[in-house]
Amino acid sequence: MSRVWPTIIHTNAMDGMDPPSKSMYKSNMTGIESFNLFGEHADLPDVVHCETIAARSVKHDWEYAPHRHGRLHQFLLIEAGGGRARLDEAHVHLMDGMIVNVPTGCVHSYRFQTGTQGYVVTVPTEVLDMNLSRGEGLRPLLSRPTALLAGEQSRTTIARIFAEYGSRSFARAHILRSEVALLAGLTARAIAATQARTRADSPLIERFEKLNEAHLTDHWPVARYAEALHVTPTHLSRVMREATGKPASAAILDRVIREARRHLAYSTLTVAQTAYALGYQDPGHFSRTFTRATGLSPSAFRAQMTTA
Repeated sequence: MSRVWPTIIHTNAMDGMDPPSKSMYKSNMTGIESFNLFGEHADLPDVVHCETIAARSVKHDWEYAPHRHGRLHQFLLIEAGGGRARLDEAHVHLMDGMIVNVPTGCVHSYRFQTGTQGYVVTVPTEVLDMNLSRGEGLRPLLSRPTALLAGEQSRTTIARIFAEYGSRSFARAHILRSEVALLAGLTARAIAATQARTRADSPLIERFEKLNEAHLTDHWPVARYAEALHVTPTHLSRVMREATGKPASAAILDRVIREARRHLAYSTLTVAQTAYALGYQDPGHFSRTFTRATGLSPSAFRAQMTTA
């Protein structure tokens, strides 16, 4: 049975292998780098992209600096070898037989052992969303950065995806979409077997989260979101509280704080620059808000992450 590797800390935050660590850090002077595939800003040109871990790691000393991807979801399977990964703020030991679920927007980095063997399946979010029906509960599970032991069915599915990806047979795209849907379902099932769900998969929550993402730096109050969603503030908060145990206002703040933590952990922006990047006019207000939410000042949080 699949289980979560015990060193993982989950947070609610390799679309292929990106540029090497040194160039990533050099270009990261203003914030967290955000790429689509392999450091490119163009859309993924296929239904899915498949590549071995070694294909690019050999060229880049088996190490990739912190980065994230805007519209891609990734599944990574370790066949032999291992190393360390960082998924948002979680430090993860990678070992044989582990599958890593990297959702869109998750800041991640890797340091593989030389010679590590494995596979990377990168899926555009549009393709993945086609197979995530509302009410089935897969979407909230797959939105969690997670590493766990892969079952035999997941390994076999990834092998089939790689085989079909390399073919040019009739119905290739259809079969790839079906296999990706199966992989997503197996991954969500494995995650569900090891953790309790933290939020419901409802149309209103999905719309609220997308709107919250779009207006992250605008600091809309709950009433503004409710108006845009054509519901009352009371109803929106009730739905969120039933699903997550917190009102809508907490979800709005949590998303801003999560983004702040990412910037403080992975970018070289000053605390004041981070505040302005997140839409705060007063860095002092940002610092007080962050401290109340996390128990640490922005500077103390950054120092803690640096020494972690």
